[in-house]
Formats: sequence, C-alpha cells, structure tokens
Amino acid sequence: MTAPCVLGVDPGRSKAGYALLDDSGAVVAAGIEDVAGLDARLRDLIAERPVRAIALGRGTNVRAIRAALEGLGPPIHLVDERETTRLARTLYFSDHPPRGWRRLIPLGLQVPARPIDDYAAILIGRRFLARGRKPESPS
Repeated sequence: MTAPCVLGVDPGRSKAGYALLDDSGAVVAAGIEDVAGLDARLRDLIAERPVRAIALGRGTNVRAIRAALEGLGPPIHLVDERETTRLARTLYFSDHPPRGWRRLIPLGLQVPARPIDDYAAILIGRRFLARGRKPESPS
C-alpha cells in the first residue's frame, strides 16, 4: 500500500496551485486548476492516493477554498504562506534554468514563463511537513 501523502494548496482568486507530496517532501503530482474545478481535481487525486492532510495556504480567497475542500475528507491545516511567491520563483528557476542569452540576466529580473502557483503549493506542503505535522493554529 502507498504511504499517505500531504496535499499542499496555494489558494487564489481565480486559480489555485496544488501539490501532492510524500513524507520526504518529494513531489508526487502538482498542477494549477481553476478555482471552480479545484474540488473535483483534488477529489480525483485523493481517490488515486491516500492523503492524510491538506496544507492550505493562508492567502487570497482562503475562506472560499477551504469551504470547497471541507468535504474531501482529510483534515485541513492552515499554513503561513509569506514569501512563497518569491521562493516559488527560485524553485521554478532551479527546475527550469534560463538558457541562451537569458542566463546572462539576473534571475531577480526575470519572470517565469508560466504561472507558478504549483511551486507555491509545493512550498506550502513542505512547510507543513517541516513543522512536524503540528497545527500552526487551530484549523
């Protein structure tokens, strides 16, 4: 049987990033979904692999996203998402280093080629794992 995973979610107004992580923090699955389809997509993920907790970033639209995720089953834990956008850019560029003339431009001046909400969700899930699965505050 597959070990239970943690599902990191980066909430947003129109789209949300998600990342399914094993206990080591390795990414099992990740993506970006419209808020309207997020609950169905995560339901499919949870049907494929056991999820022991949802780590939900405390950001934009968190109340509406949390309400949509309540019926999925795993407990929801709110996680501080300060600095995740900046750190997600760094993680994105470590996975997708600039090539050609772009490698000469400092990374701080570059914009990722696509939305990076999934990378923010990875960081949110890893923060949850790093704090030893203790809730940051009552959820």
